[in-house]
Parts: sequence; structure tokens; C-alpha cells
Amino acid sequence: MNQLQALIFDVDGTLANTERDGHRLGFNQAFAQMGLDWQWSVELYGELLAVAGGKERIKYFIDRYQPNLPKVENLTEFIKQLHQLKNKHYQALLKKGAIPLRPGVKRLITEAREQGLRLAIATTTTLANATTLLENALDPAWFEVIAAGDIVPAKKPAPDIYFYVLAQMQIEPEHCLVFEDTAHGLEAATKAKLKTVVTVNNYTDQQDFSKAALVVNHLGEADLPTKIIQGQEFSSKYLSKSKHINLASLRDLVANI
Repeated sequence: MNQLQALIFDVDGTLANTERDGHRLGFNQAFAQMGLDWQWSVELYGELLAVAGGKERIKYFIDRYQPNLPKVENLTEFIKQLHQLKNKHYQALLKKGAIPLRPGVKRLITEAREQGLRLAIATTTTLANATTLLENALDPAWFEVIAAGDIVPAKKPAPDIYFYVLAQMQIEPEHCLVFEDTAHGLEAATKAKLKTVVTVNNYTDQQDFSKAALVVNHLGEADLPTKIIQGQEFSSKYLSKSKHINLASLRDLVANI
């Protein structure tokens, strides 16, 4: 029987709806500051999210849509500068408290800390972006490992970030549970032999999560029940009486996988 010892969280879209209401706005503000007439709508950004990584996303946009790009001496440096400006605007939004945590996130993480579970972050966003969110909504010190950005050679859906976290924590994957919101994140975790709970959002709710241990709309609060999207048996076997996901239900889930 597998014993749950650690929870590993993705950041963007999992801890908070940062993509639509944070990163997208930051990109648009950076474009305007650079004198570009680009505007990433909610719908377009949903397409661009298929590309992991902000710098990679800008490059894909340039290649795919071939906008009227001004002459630049070094495209790589131009993209890097845009990305840095985006991060500056994004972090300003976080510091203003403009992007709240998703339902149940703080409740579950607090419960895990109180019961002695180990906590970690595994994300493709930059370390500064991840820590700024944590500083304004939780506490970076709660997390034993914060693995972010370019710390590994390949981003999700490659499993590198999860292999890194497991190595740093010196823990076996069967004792961990991952929280993700995208098919890319699920693929990365699955390749690392990690079981995953997916909390979908409006950008990812139509993706393939067939390999997930559980798929829900969110983790839930006392007054906001969780909706089970995949793994209906979980509802009757493990879901807490208050109809939201708690640590006891997750321990049972891992033990019975």
C-alpha cells in the first residue's frame, strides 16, 4: 500500500488562474511598451498555451502569424527583452493581489503542512514569478523545493522538472501526488511515474486527461463543492462529507491506486 508523503504543485493555472488574468495581460502591456501593435485576446492566448514557456510562446507567435516585426539585430535578445518586460508587469499584478488562489488551494496546502506532508513546486514559469505568487498568497518557505523556469533542459511535457524535484527531495514517485491543470503537465508527471490530480480551467477543460488519477473542476471549499469530471468512483469512496477534497481523501486515493 502506497503512503502519501508529499504534494507537488504546478503553478500557472493550478494554484491560481494566472494565465488568462495575469500572464496574458503582462504580455500585452509589454507589447505596448515596446511599441508593438500586437494584442493577445483570451481566445488567441488559449492557442498559444499549447507552447510551453513564455519566450517559446513569443517565438511561436512570430513564426506562426508573421506580424509586422520591426527590424531587430538579434531576435533571441528581442524576445528575451519582451519576456522580461512581461514578467515585470505580471509581478506587479501579483503584488497588487489581482490574481487570487483557486478554490481550495490554500486550505489543502495548510492542511498538508499541519499534518507534516512535504510540499514542492514544479513549474515552467520563472522562479521570480513563482516566488512572487507564493509571497503574496502563501509562503515560499512552506515548500521544500521550488523548481522553476530553465532549471532543467526541457520544459513540460518533458518530465525533467519532475525528475529534478524527486531527486532533490530524495523521494520515490509512489509516495507523491501531483496537481496539474494541463495535458502537458499531466504528461510530464506521468512520464516521471507520478500520479496526478488535474484541476481544469476554461483553457484546459477539453484536453485529454485519461491518464490522470482524478480530474475535478477545483479542490473546493466548504461552501463551494468540488465537481468530479473523471474518476466518479472517487466521489462515493473518498470525497469528504463536506464535498470538497481534503487530505484524508487524497491519502485514500493514493493508497488505492
